[in-house]
Amino acid sequence: MVGLGGPVATFSVWDYVVFVVTLLAAVGIGLYQALAGRSQTSSSEFLLGGRQMTAVPVAMSLTASFMSGITVIGTPAEAYRFGAPFWLFAFSYTIMSTITAEIFVPIFYRLGITSTYEYLEMRFDRLTRLIGTSMYMFQTALYTGMAIYAPALALNQITGLNLWGVLVATGTVCIIYCTLGGLKAVIWTDVFQMVIMLAGFVAVIARGAVIQGGLQRIWNDSYYGGRLNVWDFDPDPLKRHTFWTIVIGGSLMWVSMYAINQSQVQRYISCRTMTQAKLSLYVNMVGLWVTVSLAMLSGLTMYSIYIKCDPLTNGDVGAPDQLLPYLVMDILADFPGVPGLFVAAAYSGTLSTASSSINALVAVTVEDFIKPLCPNMSEKHLTWLSMALSVFFGLLCIAMAAVSSLMGSILQAALSIFGMISGPLLGLFLLGIFFPCGNTIGGLVGLVAGLVLTLWAGIGAQIYPPLPEKTLPLSLSTAGCNSSHTEALNWTTTAPWSTGGTPTTPGYLGERPFIADTWYSLSYLYFCPLGSIVTLICGLLVSSISGGCKQRKVNPELFIRKRDLFCLNCDQNSEQVKNK
Repeated sequence: MVGLGGPVATFSVWDYVVFVVTLLAAVGIGLYQALAGRSQTSSSEFLLGGRQMTAVPVAMSLTASFMSGITVIGTPAEAYRFGAPFWLFAFSYTIMSTITAEIFVPIFYRLGITSTYEYLEMRFDRLTRLIGTSMYMFQTALYTGMAIYAPALALNQITGLNLWGVLVATGTVCIIYCTLGGLKAVIWTDVFQMVIMLAGFVAVIARGAVIQGGLQRIWNDSYYGGRLNVWDFDPDPLKRHTFWTIVIGGSLMWVSMYAINQSQVQRYISCRTMTQAKLSLYVNMVGLWVTVSLAMLSGLTMYSIYIKCDPLTNGDVGAPDQLLPYLVMDILADFPGVPGLFVAAAYSGTLSTASSSINALVAVTVEDFIKPLCPNMSEKHLTWLSMALSVFFGLLCIAMAAVSSLMGSILQAALSIFGMISGPLLGLFLLGIFFPCGNTIGGLVGLVAGLVLTLWAGIGAQIYPPLPEKTLPLSLSTAGCNSSHTEALNWTTTAPWSTGGTPTTPGYLGERPFIADTWYSLSYLYFCPLGSIVTLICGLLVSSISGGCKQRKVNPELFIRKRDLFCLNCDQNSEQVKNK
């Protein structure tokens, strides 16, 4: 019976059919884009879609690439274990979209860049650009490997799908449509995958509501179970999720992911006009609201169904990231093909993240390393090289997934690395955009200082995870279980963007140093603001000491202008891009 524990069904033939058809459809879109664009073989066409994309498909692609397989599986588990404070990220998405659209888009679009880090060379020097590019490539390759492996492992343990077979299939599909179709294939495949992902969430919520007798019962169970206590205004920076950590820390973290991350920037600068680029971010904001709401409702539905029998405590699953796949096989197994749809949804998230990363890694490699070394290379050769690099980075991501299988706890570190690395990079960009007095020496010193500080806090948090009173997991029950498993449980969490540990991790055992419950317990959402502020302050101080404004004349186009903000007629300002 549903919700009472014990083994669940495995994949049926129809589930496999739905899953395989989804993968083939993704390949088909790549092939179509390759055939449709046969006459356009320039590197700009391959990497930026010829800068002719429109707002809606780009917005859906931006949202889909945010929804990694870890997000699809992990966010509902977040609501199930910790409640709905994660819903407050809707505020963060709003702030992020506004800052990115009104500050960063006008500058990047006006300059007609392909690689985000071209800006760093224009504003500072080539060394700064190469350091920024290298930091991005490291974090992206690491995260993408983890994003491929984590959902594959969870689904393998619940559905019985062969782990390595699916990993290789995922990488192969990404390589095919990234190599053949370029950015256009990635964007249009993301649109298709976005629909699949949202359909997976809706299927879980709808079936759960039928089983529980309506959404009202799900809401009531969540309320009395403490899952709807969202408004925590405690200013304690050591608490994992409060209003302030999410709205302040979360907003800056998402700004770093959308404003300066090549995977996202490459999408909105592919739009045909600046107005379309800005619009894509605002439509994406609505997409993020819908996504996080459906993910939270899926988690609350899961809590209502398992309110008397927690599968994690009961031993039915070994880790939180297996909770949603377990629920799907528990409540949807009677509907042939529907569990396959959910698995397709999780893998669509993985495909979207991997393809975004592969295409972005190719772009920064070509623009930041290849073109400066081989300035006379023909467009045809650049396009072929871009295709070859797509294959290389696809294989690299599969290899990183294989490595991650040997590093269980590294997944959590990989998710926090966005704050640790992107935070100092964001500070460097802010220094360049807002402060004409900032110079190269100040920027580099600030970047190193910010990076050292965030890595210190982040790595320390992995060694000595914050105690439960800071992570605030909510109570669960097994009073209504029909059966239980007695084997040892693996409590390692892979909830998205979490730095919270669990009682069996090494940092909980033995004596903890004082710094473990202070500095190392800093909310993971504050890693990015910490890195940005330290980089900015150190950069300004060192710049003022080392000459400040007494430096080479800097192009005024590299700074934010008043007329860029909330521009209603941006199209006229974007002609430089078309003529570049």
